[in-house]
Amino acid sequence: MSLKYSIFFPMGGLMDLTGIKDPVEAYETLTRMAHTADEYGYESIWVADHFHAIAQPTQEVTFECWTTAAALARDTKRVRIGQMVTGNSYRNPALQAKMASTLDVISHGRFTFGIGAGWYEPDYRAYGYEYPDGPERLRRLREAVQIIRAMWTQEETTFEGNYYQVHGAMNRPKGVQQPHIPMLIAGGGEQVTLKLVAQYGDICNVFGDPATVEHKFAVLKAHCEAVGRDYHSIHRTVQVGCRIANTDEQAQATIPDWAKSMGGDPRPFALIGSPETIRQRIAAYEAAGAQELTLIFDDMMQIDMARRFAREFINIAG
Repeated sequence: MSLKYSIFFPMGGLMDLTGIKDPVEAYETLTRMAHTADEYGYESIWVADHFHAIAQPTQEVTFECWTTAAALARDTKRVRIGQMVTGNSYRNPALQAKMASTLDVISHGRFTFGIGAGWYEPDYRAYGYEYPDGPERLRRLREAVQIIRAMWTQEETTFEGNYYQVHGAMNRPKGVQQPHIPMLIAGGGEQVTLKLVAQYGDICNVFGDPATVEHKFAVLKAHCEAVGRDYHSIHRTVQVGCRIANTDEQAQATIPDWAKSMGGDPRPFALIGSPETIRQRIAAYEAAGAQELTLIFDDMMQIDMARRFAREFINIAG
């Protein structure tokens, strides 16, 4: 199977819409990138679930995840739409299941549901959510994915958990895709998160250099074997930064500014350089077990870079 490529979208959380003061123009920037993804062979577009910039809170435009995903679903025709990822604690899981089912219909079966335990404490505090410790957030995630999966596959759902309870919950429509909407469970936690992927996930998403990615996938495979799951039934994705230029030197020159928006040096987990250098890096990720790379372009408003990447690599891939 050829490697697939997707785009992590500019939503404002990475200060990637900085300088666009008119929110309507900011959204139209998203639609232009979405049309590019649709036309140039990208597999998916992914939207983040943050309430303001994560490098540092600012007054810059930051769009809400679910409403934006629904709008982009209607603004596109082919490309898949998903979250990378929705924070479980922000919305009741039964409601999330219903929202996902509706979005799958709106998109005519192009929706991927991405979920994680949540991690960015300032979002929680600013918007009045409790911020439990990490183990509790993961326990909540475990209950949530069970409820969501049940509401996509059962006539009625009853669940009595420590954190969530539903009683005869009905969900119509259940979506378009069969047997259900694909669920991406994000994170590379080796004791809990990757085990959840093995038990309930259809797609995983990890982060890191090729050696780290290879290790995470090995852990996932071990969890699959332990629970009797076919490891190859899980689609394996990796989130990577991307800066393509004519030469390695030109690409490296942008790193200081990029690091500010990312909150750290992007080089360990990124494709940076000339097409040949990036091609070698892609090969390393593919050898590590990646089936899809989700690209965070260093300047997400540079649609020309998304087009150039597609011309260089997506056509080669198939």
